[in-house]
Amino acid sequence: GAGSWPGVLLWPDAGGLRPVKRDMGKRLAGQGYVVLVVNPYYRAGSAKEIAALNTQIPEQAAKRTAARPSPEGAARDSVAFVAYLDALKETSNAKVGVQGYCMGGALSVRTAAAVPGRIGAVGSFHGGNGLVSADPASPHLLFPATQARYLFATAKNDNESNPAIMPGLKDALDKAGRPGIVDLYQANHGWCVPDSVQYNQAEAERAWTALGAMYKQALV
Repeated sequence: GAGSWPGVLLWPDAGGLRPVKRDMGKRLAGQGYVVLVVNPYYRAGSAKEIAALNTQIPEQAAKRTAARPSPEGAARDSVAFVAYLDALKETSNAKVGVQGYCMGGALSVRTAAAVPGRIGAVGSFHGGNGLVSADPASPHLLFPATQARYLFATAKNDNESNPAIMPGLKDALDKAGRPGIVDLYQANHGWCVPDSVQYNQAEAERAWTALGAMYKQALV
């Protein structure tokens, strides 16, 4: 419709940019946002080329893994992606949202740290072990450098395999003084994405509802 709308950056999961991710972006756009769904592997090729890789073949799987953005690369990408969104005539001057799935959860936190003055909300869905680790570059250590509100939707099996994720996120948010929700969902890693074997429609809809509530509050 007529008017301008808050921008949202969507980081895909390990499967990269593909039709289901475009569909998720379109769903979000239908709720009143200007959505940019990115190819996180652009360094290795187009979305079509990446989708054609057979991850059952070690060499092809390694090519995709090697193309994941480094922390420094993710920061540079984030600056460029948010600048692109901000330059669109359809985008308002409201705060920008960023959401990610699987590895995209960590990338979303890195976006909030790279462009702190623009990112108002971060949604991470089954972000897993990539969110909290002993690595000095672990995303949870970036919270003090951000100005965002957070939603961490944790998969049941991720929590079972690493029960330190949720308390680690909660403690880091508290220490940084950042508002956020760290919630456990009764579904396994990948439950939000319709082309995943773990897709759980009921819990996926719960995640959409929580994300929408946060965006309405924060993207102003």
